[in-house]
Amino acid sequence: MEIGVSTFVETTPDVKTWKVISHAQRIREVVEEIVLADQVGLDVFGVGEHHREDFAASSPAVVLAAAASQTNRIRLTSAVTVLSSADPVRVFQDFATLDAISNGRAEIMAGRGSFIESFPLFGYDLKDYDELFDQKLELLLKIRESEKVTWDGGHRPAIQNLGVYPRPVQDPLPVWIGSGGNRDSVIRAGLLGLPLVLAIIGGRPLQFEPLVRLYKKAAVHAGHDVSKLTVASHSHGFIAETSEIAAEKFFPSTQQVMNKLGRERGWGMYDRSSFDAARSLEGALYVGDSKTVAEKIIHLGKNVGITRFMLHCPVGSMPHNDVMKAIELLGKEVAPIVRNEIGRWEAENDHVNPMNLKGD
Repeated sequence: MEIGVSTFVETTPDVKTWKVISHAQRIREVVEEIVLADQVGLDVFGVGEHHREDFAASSPAVVLAAAASQTNRIRLTSAVTVLSSADPVRVFQDFATLDAISNGRAEIMAGRGSFIESFPLFGYDLKDYDELFDQKLELLLKIRESEKVTWDGGHRPAIQNLGVYPRPVQDPLPVWIGSGGNRDSVIRAGLLGLPLVLAIIGGRPLQFEPLVRLYKKAAVHAGHDVSKLTVASHSHGFIAETSEIAAEKFFPSTQQVMNKLGRERGWGMYDRSSFDAARSLEGALYVGDSKTVAEKIIHLGKNVGITRFMLHCPVGSMPHNDVMKAIELLGKEVAPIVRNEIGRWEAENDHVNPMNLKGD
């Protein structure tokens, strides 16, 4: 199993002082976090795209490129690229450039995005939400497939046999589909034979297992080799020396962000009881000491079929040193436990149906 980190490069108020660090400082901190993640042996680092003041990264490819020349092995991905409001030509060019700087370590995670600020910013109508994504994903995949592109869609000017450059080091440049658990999106990913990322940030993670089976069934139906498909989880979490310390450090900023979003979206209040319930083995928060977090990731891998786990840390602004320590523990302590156990388990179960379809 691959283990990594994702971030939205948050700049929310400090829960104790109510001070807000600058976007510039937070972006520089994230570059340091990516470099550390590479040094401690993590597999992937993802940066999300947002267009609002409480998140600093509107251009993930630029942030990732800043770290690319300072890293050697770690894969660098968006988490996600809001493809519906972006130009697929520029998205491909940006990540092909990142692929060159990193010598073949770039990935695109394409999604609709759960925030809508980019739509009015770039002149798109939310009534076209689904159609925009469908058309732009089609164009992105055409650009990935061929140097010269001919394409005609309703929400972007047509392209007639034009070249798109630079071409990436990787052929093809990896494109993942990000999903919050929508059936149509997982079916689309399966039919296209694209890797899938599930945002498992609430409820019971095991409830996503039927979606993974649906994804693989769609892939089989389309004639794709299911053994080559990968499924990732993007889940909130934090690691510290003890589970008690981890919870005490992670809860305040997480509560602040969840309740702010809750007021915007009509959710119920997020309190400590909700937080603690989600820290249980069956919950969606990966908060605790190294052993606790490793146990939960292993549980997810064995029961849902996840092959890449991305710890989203932090959820709201936290001291940079605390985030760096969590990344260090994830790489040095959690990842080896998970890789060893999942490797052993896979070896013992290599006769099991690789599609994990459970006979149906």
